[in-house]
Amino acid sequence: MISKTYAPQEIEAKWYQYWLDNQFFKSTPDEREPYTVVIPPPNVTGVLHMGHMLNNTIQDVLVRKARMEGKNACWVPGTDHASIATEAKVVAMLAERGISKKDLTRDEFLAYAWEWKEKYGGIILSQLRKIGASCDWDRTRFTMEPVLYDAVIDTFVDLYEKGLIYRGVRMVNWDPQGKTAVSDEEVITKEVQQKLVYINYAIAGQPNSFITIATVRPETIMADAAIAVNPNDERYKHLHGKKAIIPLINREIPIITDEYVTMDFGTGGLKVTPAHDPNDYALGIKHNLPVLDILNDDGTLNEKAQILVGQDRFAARKAIIKLLDEAGNLEKAEDYKSNVGFSERTNAVIEPKLSLQWFLKMEELAKPALENVMDDTIQLYPPKFKNMYRSWMENVHDWCISRQLWWGQRIPAFYMQDGTIIVARNKHEALEKVQHEKLLFAMTEADLTQDEDVLDTWFSSWLWPMSVFLPSGDPNDPKAGPNDLDYYYPTNDLVTAPEILFFWVARMIIAGYEYKGEAPFKNVYLTGIVRDKLGRKMSKSLGNSPDPLDLIDQYGADGVRTGMLFSSPAGNDLPFDEKLVEQGRNFSNKIWNAFRLVKGWTIREGETEIAEQQAAGLPLKWFEAKLNATLTQIEDDFSKFRISDALQAIYKLIWDDFCSQYLELIKPAFDTTTGTAQPIDRATYEATINFFERLMCLAHPFMPFITEEIWQEIRERKPGDSICIAPFPQPGAIDSQILTSFDTLFEVISNVRNIRNAKQISPKTALPLAIKTNQPQAFHTLETLIQKMANVSAISYVDEKTGGLSFLIKADEFFVDIAGEIDVEQELEATRKDLEYQIGFRESTLKKLSNERFVANAKPDVVDRERQKLADAEAKIQALEQRLQDLSL
Repeated sequence: MISKTYAPQEIEAKWYQYWLDNQFFKSTPDEREPYTVVIPPPNVTGVLHMGHMLNNTIQDVLVRKARMEGKNACWVPGTDHASIATEAKVVAMLAERGISKKDLTRDEFLAYAWEWKEKYGGIILSQLRKIGASCDWDRTRFTMEPVLYDAVIDTFVDLYEKGLIYRGVRMVNWDPQGKTAVSDEEVITKEVQQKLVYINYAIAGQPNSFITIATVRPETIMADAAIAVNPNDERYKHLHGKKAIIPLINREIPIITDEYVTMDFGTGGLKVTPAHDPNDYALGIKHNLPVLDILNDDGTLNEKAQILVGQDRFAARKAIIKLLDEAGNLEKAEDYKSNVGFSERTNAVIEPKLSLQWFLKMEELAKPALENVMDDTIQLYPPKFKNMYRSWMENVHDWCISRQLWWGQRIPAFYMQDGTIIVARNKHEALEKVQHEKLLFAMTEADLTQDEDVLDTWFSSWLWPMSVFLPSGDPNDPKAGPNDLDYYYPTNDLVTAPEILFFWVARMIIAGYEYKGEAPFKNVYLTGIVRDKLGRKMSKSLGNSPDPLDLIDQYGADGVRTGMLFSSPAGNDLPFDEKLVEQGRNFSNKIWNAFRLVKGWTIREGETEIAEQQAAGLPLKWFEAKLNATLTQIEDDFSKFRISDALQAIYKLIWDDFCSQYLELIKPAFDTTTGTAQPIDRATYEATINFFERLMCLAHPFMPFITEEIWQEIRERKPGDSICIAPFPQPGAIDSQILTSFDTLFEVISNVRNIRNAKQISPKTALPLAIKTNQPQAFHTLETLIQKMANVSAISYVDEKTGGLSFLIKADEFFVDIAGEIDVEQELEATRKDLEYQIGFRESTLKKLSNERFVANAKPDVVDRERQKLADAEAKIQALEQRLQDLSL
């Protein structure tokens, strides 16, 4: 017995476990063509959000379709250790227990980090099962598991030995809260309201003489190394070669000239603070200026500042303004908006800081990654992102790969007591290198100290498409086997967000060409950002993001999946509205109700009358043609990664063409004596079941749960069968003639129904239809269907216009005689009144347009609107006059 309503909660859990039990998602190398997708590894700190929902649904659609096409589909799941984010979570957890990181050894802290990872790190992967993600869960990888950890270390050593990794002091983005360097890509720029502070610097040796400097960073004046002016600025030529005095600390600094200084910003003078601004640092190198760093790693002022020592930089900013005012050095302070960088991980304001870090040279490494995207060896969808990608890659900087953290892959650099650096995979190998090169046989591992820093998280995830296929070394481990990398690499499609196009996608491409000599994937599908109805990015902090699991509980996973994909073209933001997932749920219900309808029919055995066979056969031929045409369109959509368009085509095919048209065309008549539907002939029933089955296979990648339920119930299956591995429908020949014929059929039906509705004539009342056409044979085969669907009592063919209401379809004219169904006198009166009103309206419009002053002075679009009103009135008058004539016959 099929339940009256579709209950996704019961069905989803049942089928997902069935898929797992039967290992439909499991992949091992064989003779089939591989189809490989690696998941963009979510952070172990993460929980499922709407962006994950969109991204992973698209991946699942692609993977399920490939599996049904007979490919060896392998979707590798996993998580990223997320150095900064995870360390922050662990530090917070320890604080709740009254433990401070600084009181722990590295090993003690890492023990707590692994404890946290084991407890919380798998949450997001378990949540992905709720949406139906068909990952090979036996292959789940983690960027800090031993094999992947070792791969990162091997890569560092290799690149160092190639001369591509070096250690040096550079200006980096410093996160004072995380107390670590972060890459340019981990900095989010926001427009912030600040104070532009105008400070008077006294000129040394010239009493009552000042130069005024405007800055948004008054707290760094104690680190000033010079004041710079443009050499062409007439205002300051008398100060060239002079010295200025830093207020509050009275230290003299030179006044230098450089064309870098913009004359029309602020006062045209610039304080040069090499330790706290990247542009100032470059000026400092050019002019051989001293570098004075007055900030501690946590953003507080150190002893070199001389004043306000120990105060936070922002508290010091306020205090400095007050002290400058009291000292008479504050000219003014005005509101000013400027761009400020924030750490993506901690949301702390980034501090430019000179720091000793490890860097990877990128210029040569990046060239193959640029060339192969530009020539479409690797294709970006949508291609508009190629320009952004090219801009990044043509201006690539050396990559700061070290982080001042404990959670992550520790940099494999070892220091001898004399400061010599040995890069090796471990201490033992480092010692061997030392002994080999320097013959220091008395040296032990205890004489070597390993670098305290870890590698940037992206330095492990850039290896992801390769490292996930490395064997674990354990013969009982179901993860990658010895030949998996050769079989599954390169992968096929990558689905990810545009914001990580450079610091993940581009770097994976770089690593792919460096270590495998080819691209890591063929296609990159870039999703849009999920936004709310106000256009804001959905986030927990704004409170504007629903919990995907709550949506699944309410609307079902299929409803949420389709709702997310109804309006999510590649690269364009998705304006999310809960009505979308409501529409998705309604789609599930529509399919379910159609299934109940068909399965509720009784079958009539025996011969079918010729006329009935012909009437039933036409809808079958039409829907076969419609299905083939849609399958052709869908294949084209998938080839261009128009996933949303493919879903829309499936939606229209099932809802409109199958449910609203086809099922109505073939539905058995209702037997009023028994109160039930009459039996349907077996041939039509079997064809309909076959259509339904193919439609479920077509929709399965998008709606895996309801399609499995119906596929299992629609006909008898063997144990272990699943729609997961059923063939994906392939397009056949398209009968365009029958498609055109049925387009006319549906137009006729629609027009007759519209007349009924307009005149409030019951659908049960049969109406005669006359057709004026040069090709009556085109309608002969459709007559039975027109009569059934439009409730037409009889169809006749005429050479002249007849009475009744008419409509046109191309060159053919149709007349519906409703004389016996309406009050003709009442209809005549209403038509005359309408005609009188339209004539009056036409006269007033004509009067306005015949006014030369109006036509000359009014805006052209206003005049055009009046002319359109006149044309509309003329058309209505003509139609109403024809209506009066028809009613008077």
